[in-house]
Amino acid sequence: MASRHEQDKPGQGPARKVSVSLRASNVRAVRERVGQRGFSAYVDAAVERQVERDLLVEALAANEARAGPIPQEFSDEAAAVFREVKSAPELSKED
Repeated sequence: MASRHEQDKPGQGPARKVSVSLRASNVRAVRERVGQRGFSAYVDAAVERQVERDLLVEALAANEARAGPIPQEFSDEAAAVFREVKSAPELSKED
């Protein structure tokens, strides 16, 4: 029988200390953004986002298996919207 915390969804449940190896350049980039105290929260949020993306890819694949591939015109439109949002001026870093 699974413990209560093993059933938590990504982003839920208590924190647990683990040891991971990261590239030195990634460690430096995170520390420059959040400092020493925010490191774990930053990495935890990044892991949560990756799990969400993985689940989305799985859901899209399951949908495609049931309904067939997404029409190219829809895919192109979605890509264009993404590029537009990604390049929005309010998202650009001002120095």
